[in-house]
Amino acid sequence: MNTLSPLLLADAFDRIADDLLRDGYSLCDSLVPAELLWALYERVGPRSRAGFRRAGVGRDSAFRLSERLRSDTIHWLDHDYPAESAYLNWMEQLRLGLNQRLMLGLFDFECHFARYKRGAFYKTHLDAFAGQTNRILSSVLYLNPVWAPDWGGELVMYRNFDGEVVETVAPLFGRLVLFLSERFPHEVKPARRQRYSVAGWYRVRPIL
Repeated sequence: MNTLSPLLLADAFDRIADDLLRDGYSLCDSLVPAELLWALYERVGPRSRAGFRRAGVGRDSAFRLSERLRSDTIHWLDHDYPAESAYLNWMEQLRLGLNQRLMLGLFDFECHFARYKRGAFYKTHLDAFAGQTNRILSSVLYLNPVWAPDWGGELVMYRNFDGEVVETVAPLFGRLVLFLSERFPHEVKPARRQRYSVAGWYRVRPIL
């Protein structure tokens, strides 16, 4: 599978680490191999045979469905399918690289495909669960082969819940966004076309 050379990949990880230290987030284009992007698109796109279900909010006993907060459908990635396994392995490289550079103590990674039909959204939220130190670094990889500027569907990151915008990210094919989970409230704006992505989170070991 085509990828960057070890030297260029190391340079990319250096830049991501610098971005996270300075800004708390990083935007990367043309980093994930194109062959992998297209394989992932086949798993999430209109011809996908993967099972998707309505997404909810919260975890374990606090989990609930809320169409007022989000209206996407999801499918969790695992190692049973080649494209999904390849992406998990690629993100494992990134985990090791960021731990080496930033000593974040990232322990594992979980992620799911997200499908947003026309008009679907995810209201402003934090990825970290209240009262828990778990999700440390969030990621979104966009899998929309064509996306026009007026189609909406942007990820909007805020400084706080008062609405000060930090970054507005268009869901362009192959764009990878990484940001500190506990720092940036964010939302997904409604789109005029179906929108595809992989949302993921690096976690640390729970404190017992």
